[in-house]
Amino acid sequence: MNILLIYLEVPPTFWSFKHALKFVNKKAALPPLGLLTVSNLLPSNWQKRLIDLNISKLKDSDIEWADYVFISGMIVQKASAIETISRVKKWNKFIVAGGPLFTTGYSEFEEVDCFVLNEGEITIPMFLEDLQKGTLQRIYTSKEKPDITKTPAPDWSLIRMKDYASMALQISRGCPFNCEFCDIVIINGRIPRVKTPQQVIAEFDALYDAGWRGSLFVVDDNFIGNKAKVTEILKEIGAWMKKKKRPFVLYTEASINLADDPEIMHLMREANFNCVFVGIETPEEEGLQSCGKVQNTNKNLQEKVKILQNNGFEVQAGFIVGFDTDTVKTFDNMIRFIQSSGIVTAMVGLLNALPETQLFQRLQSTGRILKKPSNGNNTDFTINFIPKMDVDTLILGYKRVLNSIFSPKNYYSRIKTHLKEYRQTSKAPPLPISLQLRALTKAVWKLGIREKGQRHFWKLFIWTTICRPKMLPNAITLSIYGFHYRRVLMSQV
Repeated sequence: MNILLIYLEVPPTFWSFKHALKFVNKKAALPPLGLLTVSNLLPSNWQKRLIDLNISKLKDSDIEWADYVFISGMIVQKASAIETISRVKKWNKFIVAGGPLFTTGYSEFEEVDCFVLNEGEITIPMFLEDLQKGTLQRIYTSKEKPDITKTPAPDWSLIRMKDYASMALQISRGCPFNCEFCDIVIINGRIPRVKTPQQVIAEFDALYDAGWRGSLFVVDDNFIGNKAKVTEILKEIGAWMKKKKRPFVLYTEASINLADDPEIMHLMREANFNCVFVGIETPEEEGLQSCGKVQNTNKNLQEKVKILQNNGFEVQAGFIVGFDTDTVKTFDNMIRFIQSSGIVTAMVGLLNALPETQLFQRLQSTGRILKKPSNGNNTDFTINFIPKMDVDTLILGYKRVLNSIFSPKNYYSRIKTHLKEYRQTSKAPPLPISLQLRALTKAVWKLGIREKGQRHFWKLFIWTTICRPKMLPNAITLSIYGFHYRRVLMSQV
């Protein structure tokens, strides 16, 4: 049996880093972790081939070779899904689709022959059993949450690691919080399920043995969702890192209450974490209360960010405008908070109601839903419901936030604020000298000579060289990220 696994193309979005990857000669930010794991849930005697459309083009010979075509992706990859499915069907191939895009939107894809939805550890065996019996159904779905201690490791043999800027690994699924706008609790549940320490170390060993050295994204919905179990795992990772001389530098997503736990922050430093994404959403208490973001309420959020920075973590953060409680003052409040906190990577999105979320259900019950989200892009200017604020005022205010925080002057200023607070403890394996020189040369050319606002780049460069010389690689990396963000936003404004 020949199985073609296709990972859909990610368009140029905030998190795609497409414009930044060219500086270091990489093709994609992250590998398709879901499909790599699915590969090892399929029979080992099947022949498998993976085409990541972010890395290479799909050839007719690939489609012709396949007996079954498995397709996966997220909402942001919808356009690629439509194009790819249409092309594969011209070859009359049997298409099996799964992943977040199809789990919440399968009804929009009539040409797909079979949907294997929700978590594959449950639904793939159901599919395989019926396939063997010749009684395939069109939809396989289950609300059951699998025990991920039985989840196989990813099949790293299907990719060329050098094409990617970072590898990815999952330690847990689910989040104990219940934010109204978030679909994590719909997809992965509120009770975090965690792998065993032995399982995690085995996956670290597999990556190490495959030759990977560098960044590793722990893709968990909330890394500290189960603090007791993650504490055990961090102790094992820390010992492994010490033994292996820190071959990976880790980053992840977590709730802001990480800043309240000195032990876990210490263990994360020992495990060589250097960055954490947190969902701040809004600096306004009323907004946090309205969307159920209870873990952020009654806190000095700027102080929490500073604690994380002082403990060796670059803080990336998500923000949202469009809550019912927002006013015209919200936009300025957000700009001030982002600038003063030194959050360089600040992803500000326009609120959209994702299918099946509490937000979607509430708005639908009052007739405020206009349509399903169109593309899953966090930073475009479409909204799928009727906001309380005048929609033109909301979108203009949103654009003003983006134009302000990503202007060269404000962006480079935030890098400086971040570097003043950041106490680096991690040790990242250095890029090859050739890649370092390439990145630096392109940064100087594109940011210091060609791009408008180049004087702000040089002011940061000189300040860092004099005041934080060891942080110069960080400053250059964050500057390159800014180039990407501005390119993406310019294409949309």
